[in-house]
Amino acid sequence: MKTDNITQRRGDRVYLAADRVWLDDLRACTYTETVLGDYPFAAEVVSRVLIYDCDAVRLAIATPDGRRALLAEWAEALMTGPGIIVLRRAFADLAPVDAASEVFRTIIDEQHATNTGGGDHFAKAGANDRIWNALEKLCLRAPEVFAAYYSNEILAAVSEAWLGPAYQFTSQVNVVNPGGDAQSPHRDYHLGFMTPTEMARYPAHVHRLSPVLTLQGAVAHCDMPVETGPTLYLPYSQAYEPGYLAVTTPEFRDYFQTHHVQLPLAKGDAAFFNPALFHAAGTNRSADVRRMANLLQVSSAFGRAMESVDRTRMSTALYPVLKAMLADGRMTMERAADAVAACAEGYAFPTNLDLDPPIGGLAPPSQQALMLGALRDGIRDENFGFALAAQHKKRLT
Repeated sequence: MKTDNITQRRGDRVYLAADRVWLDDLRACTYTETVLGDYPFAAEVVSRVLIYDCDAVRLAIATPDGRRALLAEWAEALMTGPGIIVLRRAFADLAPVDAASEVFRTIIDEQHATNTGGGDHFAKAGANDRIWNALEKLCLRAPEVFAAYYSNEILAAVSEAWLGPAYQFTSQVNVVNPGGDAQSPHRDYHLGFMTPTEMARYPAHVHRLSPVLTLQGAVAHCDMPVETGPTLYLPYSQAYEPGYLAVTTPEFRDYFQTHHVQLPLAKGDAAFFNPALFHAAGTNRSADVRRMANLLQVSSAFGRAMESVDRTRMSTALYPVLKAMLADGRMTMERAADAVAACAEGYAFPTNLDLDPPIGGLAPPSQQALMLGALRDGIRDENFGFALAAQHKKRLT
């Protein structure tokens, strides 16, 4: 029996290639219309993008049934729907956003003074100011600001909708200055941070897997009218399987430039999208607006985050603040749990099972479980520090 055709077809199915991408296939995906009736919790559809009023969202997620229904709607919107949701008033109280912005501006000023920081994956050097690992830097410099910012139930809900529990935040602040040019269109981490040659070595099922390992988001730290260059999106483009390879080609980039959509955001709004969605930060054509966004990359417990974060150090800094806020009624345990989820490691693995065996269950306690238990019991700061250090030591070989 001749096997030439069988082996060729199988190879083409399992391994994607840049010379086997067709624009008509992307068009077929992106011509899809968004029907508001398919998404009962959404407030409206603008340019095929689903818009949610977070005042209504907070009411919906206040009950277990409402939360489950809304999270299911968001999961389908990100997977098979337009691939992006905009959350109006994700921060009902703008004080944490403004306080975080002040910390971020101080860090940027320090970076300018020391000629450090900056850079961008998909834009020219000098087009913007960027703070890498802004999550840890905010927590260590201003733990009270971190607690107020990341105790946000909307950020927690959308992260769980896409990734399930034990998700892990990282964040990078991006400030696009007046005159800053747009990024090139791209998909994001993991495969989106590889060359086409590297991407092509991964089988097609990994191209399907990569988007469900992370969630991309951005919180607007200032009003972002269109002239300031809020992110450009191509709705439904996440559905095109060979899109990681396709978006690197001139033909597909031209199509993106012609067919993308762009939505203004107000300070405190957030946008979250499937990392396989074709997207790019826009050109800041304003005369005086430094467009600041906190870019959130939320990682699955089952994947690898992009940035190294010292979560033990962060948890040590955050614990006494949360304990004090719980004690004087400034925060509920539910919101404290959201802040802990953004700070501490939520997954029990990897660990050293000789030293940290799963006694009484399938896995040893996670760092989050340790921190939440300590907050519920109100243990002393130094005792929590000892317990945290002991747990960390158990994980080492």
